[in-house]
Amino acid sequence: MIYTVSDLIKKYGSRTVLDIPYLEVEKEQIYALLGANGAGKTTLLNILGLLEAPTAGQIQYCSRPVNYSESGLQSLRKEVVLVDQHPILFTTTVFKNLEFGLKIRKINKKERYRIIDESLDLVGMREFSSAPAQHLSGGETQRVAIARALALSPKVFLCDEPTSSVDVENQNIIITILRRINEVKKISVLFTTHDRSQAARLAHHTIVLNHGRLVPTMYENIFRGVLQTDPFGQPQCAIQDKIHLSLSGDQIKDNRKAVSVFIDPEMIRPVKLPGDQATQNELRGRVVQMIEENGNVRVVVDAGIWVALLISKKRYQEIRFMVGETIDLYIPPEAVHLI
Repeated sequence: MIYTVSDLIKKYGSRTVLDIPYLEVEKEQIYALLGANGAGKTTLLNILGLLEAPTAGQIQYCSRPVNYSESGLQSLRKEVVLVDQHPILFTTTVFKNLEFGLKIRKINKKERYRIIDESLDLVGMREFSSAPAQHLSGGETQRVAIARALALSPKVFLCDEPTSSVDVENQNIIITILRRINEVKKISVLFTTHDRSQAARLAHHTIVLNHGRLVPTMYENIFRGVLQTDPFGQPQCAIQDKIHLSLSGDQIKDNRKAVSVFIDPEMIRPVKLPGDQATQNELRGRVVQMIEENGNVRVVVDAGIWVALLISKKRYQEIRFMVGETIDLYIPPEAVHLI
C-alpha cells in the first residue's frame, strides 16, 4: 500500500471535517475522490500530500508511519506532489518553471534538460518550452503544472479538480495525461472531482466522501455486465443475469461480451406519478438513502443492484417519496455507458 489511514480525525476548531476509521490506497493505481462541496475532499488530499497534519489518527506511507515534523516530512515530500486546482506558474518561460525544482535538487544540467523535454513531451507542451508561462491558457497552464510536478519523479501524484477550470478539449487531454502517467511512469494517482462519469472512465478505484465520512462506493453506479441482444436485435447489457438495460448501439465498437458499465445518475428518472410509466429499462426498488448534494437530491435505491440517481429539488417536491418506499426508475439507453 502507498497509504494506510487509521482513525483519521481532522478538526478546524470545534468542527470535524474528516472522520475516517480506515482507508487503504494501493500503489500504481488511479483513485478518484468524489463528494459534494464541503465533503472534505481537498482536506484529505492535503493530508495525503503532507501539507496538513491530522488532528488525530495515523497515516502510513509505504508501510511507515508519517512523522509530521518538518525533518520527518522533508524526504517524503520529494516523493509526493500535489497539483492545485488553480496552479500558479512563475512569470518566466515554461522551461524555467520546470527547471527550478530540478536545480533545487541539484540535478546536473544535461539531466535537467532530458527530464524537462520528456515531461513536456508527455503533456504535449514541448513546443511551448520557450513561451512565457503567464501567457498560457487555463488548460495549457494546468498541463505545464502537471509537467512541472512530473519532472520531480514522484511516486504519488495528487490533483485537486484537475479539469474543473479548463475547456472540454483540455479536459480530455488532461484525463489522457493522467492515465499515461499511471501506465507509463507507474505513478500512483489520486484526484478529486465532481464528475462521476470522469471518475468511471479514469479511475481504478473510487473513494466517496459525505460530510467527512466514507460512504460505500456502490453508489458509483459502476457494474459488471454481459452484452446481449434483445428479441428485436437491439444491444442490451445484462447485469447479474436479472437486470437487462438497453443501450445506444453506437457504443458497440468491438466483440467484447463481458463489460463494465456506468449509469449516469443525472439521467435516471424516478417514475411514480400516474401516466409517467416507462416502457423499457425500468427498475423497481426500495429507497435506502437520500442526501442533499449541491442543491440536488441524491437518492440510492436497492433494485437488486444499488442504483444512485441525482434529481433536482423541484422534481423531488413533485413526487415526494421517502426512505423505505418503493419506486420505479427509468434508465434511458443513453444513460448507460460502456467503460
